[in-house]
Amino acid sequence: MAGNPLQQYFRQPKIYISLPSKGVYNKPGSIDGEVTSLPVYSMTGMDEIIVKTPDALLTGESIVKVIESCVPALTDAWQLSVLDSNLIFAAIKIATFGDTLGVSHTCQKCSTTNDYELDLNKVIDHFNAAKYDNKIVLGNLVIKLRPLNYKQSTEFNLKHFELQKKLTHASKIEDTEEQQRLVDQLWQDLAQVQKDTFALSIDSVETPDTIVTERGFIQEWLEESDKQVIDAIKTQIEKHRKIWAIPAFPIKCDECGTETEVSVELDQSNFFVNS
Repeated sequence: MAGNPLQQYFRQPKIYISLPSKGVYNKPGSIDGEVTSLPVYSMTGMDEIIVKTPDALLTGESIVKVIESCVPALTDAWQLSVLDSNLIFAAIKIATFGDTLGVSHTCQKCSTTNDYELDLNKVIDHFNAAKYDNKIVLGNLVIKLRPLNYKQSTEFNLKHFELQKKLTHASKIEDTEEQQRLVDQLWQDLAQVQKDTFALSIDSVETPDTIVTERGFIQEWLEESDKQVIDAIKTQIEKHRKIWAIPAFPIKCDECGTETEVSVELDQSNFFVNS
């Protein structure tokens, strides 16, 4: 079959990005290209339709398809490290709609609603400068962490979302005893989700004698660890969460001059989870 005469009019890369993780935590074969210069294309018309499908958004399926469409060098976007995901979302927005993101914000002091244009290049710069500290030293133990991939993060967010919905429904149960029983169980389930997150966030545990990487051993160790160990892991994971979140943008009310910050969410699958 002859080449498509319209091929010269196919979309072209709009920007090139460097993955903050340098691809270190990606599954081998899930990146086809140089991690310091990945081409990013704009969304197609089909991509825009896909991201408006609520069920597929909630599971993350549509976002993965859009990532693979706009950054074809990422051959398996489920394996994308969460260290890279927000930068990629910002890059796709830039490639598709331009450097700025329009938002509206109502001033808490004077109730005036202002419109702002936020520079998404600041998001790119933030993540390019961010550092991931993967080591925790506790006595003679060295715990090495690893970021979740996009599939793991999406699954945990969905589990948490479903459990929170069940808690809301449980609060409406009239039978006090039945309500308390259900609420207790749901809180146990939420705690288990957190423990599972901790377990997957640990790459290895080094003792003076060996390095343990087996999931089962690490899970069992976490179940039997002192509170000090769990608190240290929790603190480090929370530190990472803040560092690798999209930075807030400073804004100023045109009416009264009040200064504040506004946060944005670029992963559209989180719009439903956070609502």
